[in-house]
Amino acid sequence: MDTTQDTSARSLALHEKLHGKIEVVSRAKAETSDDLAILYTPGVAEPCRAIQADYQKSWELTRRGNLVAVITDGTAVLGLGDIGPAAGMPVMEGKCLLFKEFGDVDAFPLCIDTHDVDEAVRTIYLISKSFGGINLEDIAAPRCFEIERRLKELCDIPVFHDDQHGTAVVTAAGLLNAIKLTGKTMGELKIVMSGAGAAGIAIGTLLLHMGFGNVICCDRGGALYRGREGMNESKAAFAQISNKDNEKGTLADVMVGADVMVGVSGPGLVTKEMVASMAPNPIVFAQANPVPEIMPDEAKAAGAAVVATGRSDFPNQINNVLVFPGIFKGALASRAPQITEEMEIAAAHAIASLVTDDELCADHIIPSALDKTVADVVAEAVAKHA
Repeated sequence: MDTTQDTSARSLALHEKLHGKIEVVSRAKAETSDDLAILYTPGVAEPCRAIQADYQKSWELTRRGNLVAVITDGTAVLGLGDIGPAAGMPVMEGKCLLFKEFGDVDAFPLCIDTHDVDEAVRTIYLISKSFGGINLEDIAAPRCFEIERRLKELCDIPVFHDDQHGTAVVTAAGLLNAIKLTGKTMGELKIVMSGAGAAGIAIGTLLLHMGFGNVICCDRGGALYRGREGMNESKAAFAQISNKDNEKGTLADVMVGADVMVGVSGPGLVTKEMVASMAPNPIVFAQANPVPEIMPDEAKAAGAAVVATGRSDFPNQINNVLVFPGIFKGALASRAPQITEEMEIAAAHAIASLVTDDELCADHIIPSALDKTVADVVAEAVAKHA
């Protein structure tokens, strides 16, 4: 049995044993009549009246100030696709566990059974007063863009689609250190993206706004460029701000002379020949899971100076767990009404800073996904920009 099969079998066995990875734990004990009177009726009426008189008291008198809803419609779960809300529940539970373990943020999984944007937005908005933040998860593009945009307009709490922005932040953090290591110049990079879904467009947008250089994003039809027919609204909008020379062609065509390749697409889409065609000391972030666009040994054999993947069994794992616990911890602590791009950029720099110059090398450009000190550093950076 290979490693992947063994991990899958052990995961299934553990889930069968646990019957779920999270539970609700009381913060107070109800052991006496006086306890009941204070924690519930009649005493509980007083905090209710206080919140009715002052909405802001909901942050002080309930757990709302440290509670995030992790919400999916089950349409883009990991690499599994549209498997439905019930089948997405193990992933949402896992996300909630990571919120607690890495950021001490309470999180609750909610799987909604709809593909309708209006219905999803309305449902999430109606429950938003129970939470301090909304973490959207595993919602397919392009629907995810519209859901997030509209919820940000409606809600008075942070709304964050982790597949977009969490992936973008951790990718940017790794890339900051990769260009430092390779001596490449910020602002002059040619970056090629493989994948133009939620993650690809979010990564490309953040890298552009951070000033890394020119970004060319590719989907199955090749490079996105101004005037290309058949693009959806999100791809067409990205084409307007990227690919400054309006390059056309396949992924292989536009990778020629590129400094960086970032993959959030599918297995085996990048060949050794494509890596060899890149600029000297190329950087390859092959982040498709479980099988990357190109395996690290092949990328290195083709000349890649730095290689990162989304997997834990290779160096330089680009993992969102370095981002979302700290982002929300900082946003909740500062009662930020939204998570801004400035906060995301601050988070990327904070994560990158945790790899010292003495530690920085080709196999260590980003902190370990298991480093539980990261969330506090990210939270502090985010709170300063809230």
